[in-house]
Amino acid sequence: MLEIVIAGGWGMLPILVCSAIALAITMERFWSLRRDSVMPPGLGDEVRKWAQSRTLDARHLKTLSENSPLGELLAAALAVRNQSRAIIKERLEDAGRHVVHRMERFLNSLGTIALIGPLLGLLGTVIGLIRMFLAVMASGVGDPMKMAGGIGEALICTASGLIVAIPAYVLHRYFRGRVNGYCVEMERQAAALLDTLTTTSARPPVSPRPPVASPPAAPMSARAPR
Repeated sequence: MLEIVIAGGWGMLPILVCSAIALAITMERFWSLRRDSVMPPGLGDEVRKWAQSRTLDARHLKTLSENSPLGELLAAALAVRNQSRAIIKERLEDAGRHVVHRMERFLNSLGTIALIGPLLGLLGTVIGLIRMFLAVMASGVGDPMKMAGGIGEALICTASGLIVAIPAYVLHRYFRGRVNGYCVEMERQAAALLDTLTTTSARPPVSPRPPVASPPAAPMSARAPR
C-alpha cells in the first residue's frame, strides 16, 4: 500500500489529507448524532408534564438545556412560557436555527471533500501526464519505463481521488438525511409543547375555596318562647 502511495507522487499528499479529515468528521458525526444523544426517549412527555404542573425553576431549565439538542429547544420555549403564543413560537424558531446549525457542523467540510476529491485526482493525473511527456521529450520513446511511471502516477491519483470522494459524498448525504429527520421530530415535539403551554396559560390557577361561614346561632330567648 505504501508503495502505491509513493508511486502516486506528491499529488497524493492533498488526497491523503482530505481522507484523514473526512474520517475524523465521520467518526465525530456518528458519535454526536446518536439518537439517544440528540433526542432522549421520553424527554418530550416529561417536559410537557413539567409544564402542566408549573413546577419549573431556573435550575430545571439549565439542566434541560444542557441535556440534549431537543432539551435546548424545549428549554427555550419554557423560558418564555408566561408570554403569548406568538412570542413562544418565535423563540422556538430562533432556538431551532441554532440547534440545527450545531447538528450540521462539519457537514459542509465533508461535502467539500466529496467535491474536490475527483478534482485532486484529476490534478494528479495531469501532473503524471506532464511528467510522461517531459520524459518522452528528454529521452524519446525508447524508454518505456519512464512512460509507464507517468501513466501509473496519473492512474493512482485518479483512483485515490475517487476512493476518497465517493464515501465522503455518501456519508454527507446520510448525515444530512439524519439531521432532517431529527428536525421533523423536534418540530413535532415543539408543537406539542407549544399547545400544552398555551392551554396551561389559558387555564386559570385553581385557588382554594373560601370556607362558608355558618349562620349565627339564634339567642336562647328566640328558640323557646316563654
